[in-house]
Amino acid sequence: MSLDPQAKWVLDIAIEAKVPPLEEMTATEAKAAYEERAQKLCLKDIPIGKTEDLDIPGPNGDIPLRIYTPVSGGENLPVVVYYHGGGWVIGSRDSHDALCRQISNEGTFLVVSVDYRMGPEAPFPAAPTDCLAAYEWVLAHIANHGGNPKAVAVAGDSAGGNLSAVVSLMAREADLPIPAFQWLIYPATNMHMETESHEALAEGYFLTRDLMTWFQGHYLPSSKDRNDWRASPLLAESLKGLPPALVQTAGYDPLKDEGKAFADRLAEEGNTVAYTEYPGMIHGFINLGGAIDTANVAINEGVTALKAAFQNHKA
Repeated sequence: MSLDPQAKWVLDIAIEAKVPPLEEMTATEAKAAYEERAQKLCLKDIPIGKTEDLDIPGPNGDIPLRIYTPVSGGENLPVVVYYHGGGWVIGSRDSHDALCRQISNEGTFLVVSVDYRMGPEAPFPAAPTDCLAAYEWVLAHIANHGGNPKAVAVAGDSAGGNLSAVVSLMAREADLPIPAFQWLIYPATNMHMETESHEALAEGYFLTRDLMTWFQGHYLPSSKDRNDWRASPLLAESLKGLPPALVQTAGYDPLKDEGKAFADRLAEEGNTVAYTEYPGMIHGFINLGGAIDTANVAINEGVTALKAAFQNHKA
């Protein structure tokens, strides 16, 4: 399938506006630029029942969270712990605010957005350590905020998809209750970047090879860390005993093949998994609901899968 016209428009306006590539910036500049860009093409003015910003204790300092209660309200709601994308370097609970509001309202879920530590200030494995700590906090404390600690899923896009998969693995390894579900949106699963889609789509579709290399340079202290399953969950020795999953990829995304490979391995090792490729889409599309209609289709698919998983989890 050819590039979706709305996705092409997003790429074209960036070229016309002469938007400088993030990889040509310092990390500090890129963080600020991404926050500004993230607000431009998301859906605007989405109502929400309530948001609560708080800091929770983490193993290496406080971790900021934002808890979303849907417009419809409710008590003992299913919980989605959301890890934002941004290459483990950029992004925040603000950059993904609109998306978390949509998920909360459409699913009648409590959504907990996690502002985990990132590179270069806090390199790997700070992010997965914080993400697991936030998951553990939710299990222990979310009942005080209207959530059901026995119905907790993880979700995230790109780096956040990576972290959702890693938290599921870490929970299994630590003998914690595993998440009820993992919604992995175009996840990074193998830091080696050696797939056909990495070769074919290295330039021109927002997430480039140069930008991925820049992200890794700020996140991983050493190239050897690419082999650590907490960075590359596809390289874990076993993927058995993990939560049911939905893996979504984009047809014009260099991460497409590694996302598909992770879904295939989950299925091969006995897990329940659904896989959907959005063929005309680019990396990052789910956060562009103000410009790309398919973003809302993908969100609806994820919310529907979460609802079914929570229902099965109760049974």
